[in-house]
Amino acid sequence: MIADQRMPASSSLPSLGLLVDKANHLVQTIALPSVVQLVLRIALAVPFWRSGMLKWAGFLRLNDTAVTLFSDEFMLHLPGGPYHYPVPAAMAFLSGCGEITFPILLVLGLGTRFAGLGLLFMTLIVELTVPDGWPIHITWAAMALAIMAYGPGRVSLDYLIGRVLSSEH
Repeated sequence: MIADQRMPASSSLPSLGLLVDKANHLVQTIALPSVVQLVLRIALAVPFWRSGMLKWAGFLRLNDTAVTLFSDEFMLHLPGGPYHYPVPAAMAFLSGCGEITFPILLVLGLGTRFAGLGLLFMTLIVELTVPDGWPIHITWAAMALAIMAYGPGRVSLDYLIGRVLSSEH
């Protein structure tokens, strides 16, 4: 009589379970929350920073194109509209300031939740201006909301400041 050399099907299940556990561990090692939070902050900062850099001709000096966009090109798509932006030079200035300041704060992880809120608000304004851009705008909104909900993570000045302040008590 020849012995059956096949392994029972049930013996492959533990090895499959072990493989899944190892894969999960690898994914969790790569996607550490602090790394994810840092990447989210940078990913949200980049498009706003790039847009902001295009608006300036020097320190606190808007270029003509930025003001022209807010006075002639950009419109708010609200019910009964579209409407021109009120005080376009002021709106261009505020937009340019936010697009530079909030990304810097995000990358540094300083006032991170506040910066996320600022960029969420700016995203809503951008959506009202360019309603067809919703696929990218919803991505920005999701990143801003995640930053606001989960904070900056351990790779941030907010975390470092919190640790220093908590050790003083």
